[in-house]
Amino acid sequence: MLKLRSGVSCADTDDGIALLDEDSGQYWNLNPTAALVLRTLLDGGSPQLAARRLSETYEVDSDTAHEDVQELVTALTSTGLAER
Repeated sequence: MLKLRSGVSCADTDDGIALLDEDSGQYWNLNPTAALVLRTLLDGGSPQLAARRLSETYEVDSDTAHEDVQELVTALTSTGLAER
């Protein structure tokens, strides 16, 4: 399960999702594909479900979708925006 760290705000945008680290003032823009993955994970979905939705919605092959999900989770946790 993935959740945003306390102090990180999330807002939908026309181009995906914006994340704001209220402690540092830094923000990140996630494109629509990353937004789909993040929404799935924050709603309690598994990485496998996120990869399947990514594959179905954007016609990405399964292996690439799984890699993309893992890369996003790694990026969000390594920057301190999210926790498992």
